[in-house]
Amino acid sequence: MATYLVTGAAGFIASRVATFLLAAGHRVIGLDNLNDAYDVRLKLWRLAALKDQPNFTFHQRDLGDRPALQALFSAPGAEPIAAVINLAARAGVRQSVENPWVYLETNITGTLNLLELCREWGVPKFVLASTSSLYGANNPQPFHEEANTDGPLSPYAASKKAAEAFCYTYHYLYGLDVTILRYFTVYGPAGRPDMSLFRFTQWISEGQPVQVFGDGQQSRDFTYVDDIAQGTILGLKPLGYEIINLGSDEPVVLIETIRMIEALVGRAANLTFSPLHRADVTATWAQISKAERLLGWRPHMRFATGLAQLVTWYQQNREWASKIAT
Repeated sequence: MATYLVTGAAGFIASRVATFLLAAGHRVIGLDNLNDAYDVRLKLWRLAALKDQPNFTFHQRDLGDRPALQALFSAPGAEPIAAVINLAARAGVRQSVENPWVYLETNITGTLNLLELCREWGVPKFVLASTSSLYGANNPQPFHEEANTDGPLSPYAASKKAAEAFCYTYHYLYGLDVTILRYFTVYGPAGRPDMSLFRFTQWISEGQPVQVFGDGQQSRDFTYVDDIAQGTILGLKPLGYEIINLGSDEPVVLIETIRMIEALVGRAANLTFSPLHRADVTATWAQISKAERLLGWRPHMRFATGLAQLVTWYQQNREWASKIAT
């Protein structure tokens, strides 16, 4: 049994990581500031599934508040932490264009605070959630971890690149074992409401206009949340310093996802088209051979099955999920 610190514990991915770690018999210290970047009801719904488990403790803390984090590490009787899994982040490409400052505070300063505490308290392992958004517009597909990431298209991507750089520095200076995982368009039940599949499901179910940016022919490497969570846990093994893609390796065209949701919901979409946002990329596609080689990981969920599970969750929680701002 080991003790893991999981940040963003009420978040979409981190709540599943915590669930799997607890099921494996480990202890989990969960951190989340429960901010209102999106509807807090979703975060509380996820957190409710964790709070009653005996090996889970929750602290409402902000990663930018270094003294509050320090107090957690130095609390009397605190057990040694085997690894910090930093999944807390301000996410979202378009939102970061509107307010880049909060991305700096959480994604950069928050990561630095945690790295420094790992150094100070001798935590041997650090896992960072990063993003496929780093690959920008000009890299050949499928995206390989060695591709140039010097052209981030959004403040969100830029903040994650800075976090990755700090991770390497702490690995180089202090020998911290670091795994950086670049996630590709994570989806599933209780997902983020700013992501396209949640939005499309809600809009089609409720008869609202379905806003499509661009012509709908852009593609995304949609990856099911449980596959991502399992890959994140596999990333806890000693690797030195590695950057690893976690994606489905099976991109799907956006307009096709709308047609699939129409069939699942039994209702036609009322499509409206807007210009493609400058911060959006037209396609993502993960090269995942490195994840297979180093982690023994491959995704298992087929997109059609995972999408059906998302729609089923929405229908089961429609009374409140239909009111969530997307």
